[in-house]
Amino acid sequence: MKRGLNMHSLENIIRKHALRNAFDYGKTSPNSIIGKIIHEFADAKKDVKGAMEIAQKICKEVNKMGKAQIEEELKNYSFEEKKEEEKKGIELEGATEGKVITRFPPEPSGYLHIGHAKAAFIDYEAAKKYKGKFLLRFDDTNPEKEKEEFVLAIQKDLKWLGIVPDEVLFASDYMREIYSHAHTLIKKGKAYICTCASEEMKKARMEGKECACRKRNGKENTLLFEKMTAGEMEEGEAAIRFRGEMNSQNTAMRDPTLMRMVKAPHYRQANKYSAWPSYDFEGAIMDSIGGITHAMRTKEYELRDELYFAILDALSLRKPALIEFSRLQIKGMPVSKRLITPLIEEGKVEGYDDFRLPTLRGLARRGILPRAIKEFVLSFGISKVESEPNLEKLLSENKKLIDKTSPRLFFAREPVKIEVKNAPQKEALLRNHPTEKMGERKVKAGNVFYIPKKDALELKAGSTFRLKGLYNVKVEEVQKGKIICTYEGDELIDCPKIQWVCEGFLNCRILIPHELFIGEKFNEENLTIEEGYCEGECAKLKIGAIVQFERYGFARLDKISKELLTFIYISS
Repeated sequence: MKRGLNMHSLENIIRKHALRNAFDYGKTSPNSIIGKIIHEFADAKKDVKGAMEIAQKICKEVNKMGKAQIEEELKNYSFEEKKEEEKKGIELEGATEGKVITRFPPEPSGYLHIGHAKAAFIDYEAAKKYKGKFLLRFDDTNPEKEKEEFVLAIQKDLKWLGIVPDEVLFASDYMREIYSHAHTLIKKGKAYICTCASEEMKKARMEGKECACRKRNGKENTLLFEKMTAGEMEEGEAAIRFRGEMNSQNTAMRDPTLMRMVKAPHYRQANKYSAWPSYDFEGAIMDSIGGITHAMRTKEYELRDELYFAILDALSLRKPALIEFSRLQIKGMPVSKRLITPLIEEGKVEGYDDFRLPTLRGLARRGILPRAIKEFVLSFGISKVESEPNLEKLLSENKKLIDKTSPRLFFAREPVKIEVKNAPQKEALLRNHPTEKMGERKVKAGNVFYIPKKDALELKAGSTFRLKGLYNVKVEEVQKGKIICTYEGDELIDCPKIQWVCEGFLNCRILIPHELFIGEKFNEENLTIEEGYCEGECAKLKIGAIVQFERYGFARLDKISKELLTFIYISS
């Protein structure tokens, strides 16, 4: 680490973030805190390798400490708290009304999640605010991972969010232009063909050592480039590398790969191309030639900014404004394919639409509305301050919306039978919503009812309660498996009110999701299943309907069978 930096301050900053990370998640690592370190100590960006070495040492020390010891030491530190953004929209420096062009550039290699929603909404809302254009650009230059099904899924999910692009582009349609720019870099001496083995190349980059390929002349590089683009070289045989600075403190500038050989067929271009660009190369070129004025991306790419602009400078291409914001993750819910895919393969979740996942399809299945997602993700603005909120904030936004539109129905969890002596044959008239005009429903009541076990346990001989919306009853005898009561009149009195179901009830179960991960450990108890009876009115519901079971919570109907209705619990 450069001794010119304030080492004591840097070590203190690293230690406090290591302590907090370990306290929150059980253990810490340099990779999990480096973003926070750079945010608070910008000079660390000049020597990331050195900062990581110090972080490695400190994290090792912290991981040996007990939680009580960590908590005690944390009292010595203060942390920057994220301020609530004023709801004034997204401000873009240097933006001109009618001239702003933004883009959302997903790779079609998986399904969108809550983090993608944040990026997409920021780009979309920024373009709308300045009356500009919003482009959906598929960065599809990795044939081994990309599929048409993901292209269609991404478009469908964006439509569900209410995001409608002004234009849809595919980076793979611009391969000839990308080849042309690669050739320009070679002719200018700004790039060269490297034929070193990938492991050898990686080792030399980490050590800051040049390879012999760097000394190739322009003619040799051009001939090799032509062989690459003609598909005459095999995978791993050659790569185009940017001529950066092998002694740079920023490892991203140590002659990074711009193009490599991939012989796998492409879902859109078939076998038309074999030399494919890296994201760093393709993204910078597409942003520039696509007219993007403000290129926004998560701060994990911050160290690659220098390379982004170096490529554009070397090609004498227009440079967009580059804006970074913090990545959004929800505590206990993995967003990376690296974590999600094994869960699916091992059968721990059903698929990418599992309601325990933060994928957009999973959230939709859980009963989260697009508008709630929009309000939630935009509340973080384009700040670089990192956050990993609990799901409760999103659920709170969602509740504001579903509360007004969800009919109220009765559900008896772990039902206990009630028999009422002298019960009049009555028809209960129940409001479907306490404040909204959603009408009423009629329920014919006999003398047999079912109430939640939780309420039944509170009842004793001689106690009086009211079957909500019907009449009062008095407990005569509590027997094993049922409670005998007598009819006590219709007049409203001061007594507990209990929801109920009667004959004609439907069997139902409610799936209650919990965090998939606690820290970095998979939570085996991530799902609770509760069973009971719901009232017959539920037979009219269609899959996707959201209701509120009174004194229980909001739930979305997920499956219907002859014997059973399955709901997914949303929130209280």
